Amino acid sequence: MTAEPWRGRSMKISEQVDLKEGSLSKLSLYKALALIALAQQGKNPSPALLENCIREFPKPQLGDLKELPGLRMQPASGSPLVLSQSLAQLLERDTVKVELIPEKKGLFLKHVEYEVTSQRLKTSVYRRYSDFDVFHELLLQRFAYRMVPALPPKRMLKGVLTSNSDRDFIKGRCRALRRFINLVARHPSFSEDELVKIFLTFSGSDVQNKLREAFKKTGDEFLTCRISTQAKEYLPADIQVQFSTSRELIYKILSSFHKLRDHADRMATRSADNATDLLLFGRELSTLGSDALPVPSLTSTNNTWAALRPSLKGLSGEFAQLADKAAQQGRREADNVVEKLNLFLDLLQSYKDLCERHERGVLHEHQRALQKYSVMKRQMMSATVQSREPVTVEQLESRIVQQENAILTMELRNYFSLFCLHQETQLIYTYLPITAHILAVFVSSHIQGHREMSEVWNDLQPKLSCLFGGSNGVLPPPAALLPH
Repeated sequence: MTAEPWRGRSMKISEQVDLKEGSLSKLSLYKALALIALAQQGKNPSPALLENCIREFPKPQLGDLKELPGLRMQPASGSPLVLSQSLAQLLERDTVKVELIPEKKGLFLKHVEYEVTSQRLKTSVYRRYSDFDVFHELLLQRFAYRMVPALPPKRMLKGVLTSNSDRDFIKGRCRALRRFINLVARHPSFSEDELVKIFLTFSGSDVQNKLREAFKKTGDEFLTCRISTQAKEYLPADIQVQFSTSRELIYKILSSFHKLRDHADRMATRSADNATDLLLFGRELSTLGSDALPVPSLTSTNNTWAALRPSLKGLSGEFAQLADKAAQQGRREADNVVEKLNLFLDLLQSYKDLCERHERGVLHEHQRALQKYSVMKRQMMSATVQSREPVTVEQLESRIVQQENAILTMELRNYFSLFCLHQETQLIYTYLPITAHILAVFVSSHIQGHREMSEVWNDLQPKLSCLFGGSNGVLPPPAALLPH
């Protein structure tokens, strides 16, 4: 049979076989084999021909079966192991705003509330830190094998907004909560989950109980994922090597981004400090210019200082503008550079936390279960040799069967954990191009800041002519006095 007619008949066979969720039932497999046999006989494969097979279906020619062990099933192009989203697609999933609500509740105990607004779901709800805390705890239980970002620390406050340190802490915590909920809302496995939807949409008075009830109905991801028990089939043969290599690389990236964030944070702080110094510098000039004390007649140029003072006072406005531009530069660096670095750092840290959970959790529990199983097998052998009572032997047999089932479940969970780790590693690699975006924002921010500052400095320079002009007898600019 030529290739072209066979290709056409194979297409007909695939159209006539029922595929449910990408798999064949036993009956569909038998039907497909029978249709292949009909095609090999040169007949047009159709269900009508099968109805004429009274006793048994025709058998296809499968060739030499010795070659089958050498074949290995390859993941399909649409393998669930592979993440296909780009960074732009992840960022477009949702943008969640978290704004501080400066309201006080109660007579003695006062709370800070946040308005949480989802752009995708078009909802706005009010949440307290304790709501975030419960939500985070349930996410960790629901998605134990995924990257769940950490929450900022909770601090017991004596009062709300009573000092600068409290204000700074609350603003910093608000920014951290905003980063947390955006990473969660954009995660491919989290964004459509019921817990996330409840947290972003439920406007009732008891969101915490609503979240707990939803988790009780679903359980963890292993119980609800369709392919959790088949995860091993999708994993590459060298998954452990890939995991170790990626983990080492991502840990190094985490370390470098910590340093980048610290440097950027110090630059933003310096810009803010520069704004303060420029403002104070201008105020001192204004103080000098506002001095109304008379100037004594000591020399022929006794009127020089009296003429300079009004000009000095007028310069304070320009220095106030310079201070404002420097403050804007500091805010741009903090909001557009430092905050984006913190967002990526939160994601990288959650990957490190996940790796530690995998090694200390699933693997450790599996090893303990195997050790317990070994002890029970030895006890069983000892009981058999010593001819103990049948009841004791039956109890040991029952416990061994239970332990075997537990080990099987742990092995399945271990493979599913590796499956999820592989996907989360891909997610980190997908986020890595954000580095270019942060650098672009960093450069454009400094270009804008230097341009705005330069414009004010250039406007200020002509106003100094009254200070250095020859008519008032003042010496030329200090630069002219420096040796060449």
